[in-house]
Amino acid sequence: MTRKINIFDTTLRDGEQSPGASMNTEEKLVIAQQLLRMNVDVIEAGFPISSPGDFRSVQEIGRLAGDDAVVVGLTRAVDKDIDRAAEALKTAKRPRIHTGLGVSPQHLQEKLRISEDECIERAIHCVKYAKKYVDDVEFYAEDAGRADQKFLERVIQAAVDAGATVVNIPDTTGYQMPDDFGARIKGLCDNVRGIENVTISVHTHNDLGMATALALAGVKNGATQIECTINGLGERAGNTALEEVVMAIKMHGDELDAHTGIVTQELTRASHLVSRITGMNVQANKAIVGSNAFAHSSGIHQDGVLKARDTYEILDPADVGAAGSEIILSARSGHAALKHRLAELGYTFPDNEFDEIYQRFLEIADQKKEVYDEDLESMVQERQRDASAIYTLDALQVSCGDPLVPTATATISDESGEKHVVCATGTGPVDAAYKAVDQVVSVHGDLQEFSVKAVTRGIDALGEVTVRIQAEDGRVFTGRGSDNDIVVSSAKAYVNAINRMIQTQRSNEGK
Repeated sequence: MTRKINIFDTTLRDGEQSPGASMNTEEKLVIAQQLLRMNVDVIEAGFPISSPGDFRSVQEIGRLAGDDAVVVGLTRAVDKDIDRAAEALKTAKRPRIHTGLGVSPQHLQEKLRISEDECIERAIHCVKYAKKYVDDVEFYAEDAGRADQKFLERVIQAAVDAGATVVNIPDTTGYQMPDDFGARIKGLCDNVRGIENVTISVHTHNDLGMATALALAGVKNGATQIECTINGLGERAGNTALEEVVMAIKMHGDELDAHTGIVTQELTRASHLVSRITGMNVQANKAIVGSNAFAHSSGIHQDGVLKARDTYEILDPADVGAAGSEIILSARSGHAALKHRLAELGYTFPDNEFDEIYQRFLEIADQKKEVYDEDLESMVQERQRDASAIYTLDALQVSCGDPLVPTATATISDESGEKHVVCATGTGPVDAAYKAVDQVVSVHGDLQEFSVKAVTRGIDALGEVTVRIQAEDGRVFTGRGSDNDIVVSSAKAYVNAINRMIQTQRSNEGK
């Protein structure tokens, strides 16, 4: 039997640190539910001392996870950080405090301004202090990829002796070559007493495009936990992509002496979910979950795949949830067909809600020859956004042309249910619509980015708009909206971003 490799997902902590990828507590809970469906071993739910919102996220995910996953709160090697994490983790049945500090010359000399001996003293103290609260303590040696190997072994020895149950060896800057990183892990296995009794974790970044290779090199040389994120989200160029390491281990389990417990059929769904919530689109040629991952354009490739799939595909698309039987949905489809396909996609609704969904489906189907899975996903996501909205766009009418002045009339409902009808002019129809929205909403965001894409192929595809707006405090929020009309999609996206800004502000104020 091969070694079990624990999958430590940090999408909700390190992944959220991608610029523009901030999530509120409700969105984090939706992703956490998907991580539990995937059978992730460990969920790093947040950095509790950083904000009231992060504190609440750790609390709520602790409640949600129960016995199904370890829930982790990150801290610095600071007593008050650890106190705060311990408080947040009281709801978790399997809590873990993740604490540590930098160990490279760059971190010791430039950031922390401490000696190696002081670093070891802090490492011992933070582990022992955290052990007062929980049995499961993970120690991270930040920037271990650039640390002196002998000193790294001293620090890890100190952490193990102090009672750490997991030692995390991060290549924080994605600096190392895979062989060198593997040798670093092997050196720890060979030279740290008692390390065989703790979990060795690897946390690698993609600055040189080698995060997955680095993580696998760590596993090959003794690591039994990989820290990763859905779609490779994270600081700068991102973290190790969960879907990549999981499928690489599945393909090369014997060679790596490794396996995971991940339900791989949920990988594509998880990727789409995280992309929709964060607004961070997945590149088409992204390994495993990109839209082109199982697409074939060349005639030679097409001929080969039709004769035998594995001539050009080493993975079965079904293994990552990227394929299956398909029901063609159109305006002629009835309730039963729509219910069946939504259920296959993982969505079920009570009968008293389904008529509204079916009517929206018919509106889309009337505009299209065929309704695809992506249309249904977009339709459901739009409904979910409206369900938790503070402001809702009920109607929008726009007039524009040459020489007309672009004018938008919007009907917007606030959280108390009051409807506001407003009118504004602008330099174009979208500008006019946004100025109309600004007359109603309680906050304002400066538009930083605006992008439009078709949800599916064809000229009759739904249009989906993604916007990024910047709040007065400099934080950037992403909003999405989809509709048959691109101006309506644009207004919905703007209102969605405004809602997320307000929800995050309220969460951080502890409301």
